Amino acid sequence: MTRSEKTIQVFKRTYWVMVNQTEGLTHADSLMQLPFRGNCLNWVLGHIIASRDTMLGLLGSKAIFSESEFELYDRDSEPIESGGEAVKLDDLLVKLKQSQDKLLKELESISPEMLEKRVDKDKEQTVGERIEFLQWHETYHVGQLEILRQLTGINDSII
Repeated sequence: MTRSEKTIQVFKRTYWVMVNQTEGLTHADSLMQLPFRGNCLNWVLGHIIASRDTMLGLLGSKAIFSESEFELYDRDSEPIESGGEAVKLDDLLVKLKQSQDKLLKELESISPEMLEKRVDKDKEQTVGERIEFLQWHETYHVGQLEILRQLTGINDSII
């Protein structure tokens, strides 16, 4: 299995988990905050999409989020404390599907040479290495979705 095929398999798994962890939730559910430092499900899902936009850029593809949406969900952005500025959960899920489709399409056609192209001279990272890190980062946040789902009062087990 090639590097891009392995990456595709992980994205298929994390996407399945995200879809299932958000099933049946409302936009209001997605805005519920933990009683300790953290962020709501809406922010976590939006942050994953923002991270995927970074990957799409590395692959030469156009971002899903607008610049203002990206800023709202970017690393170190302020917690979402009201629904006013947040992207609606249903819209986030549509954007997540769009990012999934675009990422898989790009990864299916990427050349091994493109994966070895250097993109960060300071860290000496290649496109493939940067995507692998961002994919690990995604799995970190996908794991948070289980707790945020349970915060809504749902008492189930997705995995």
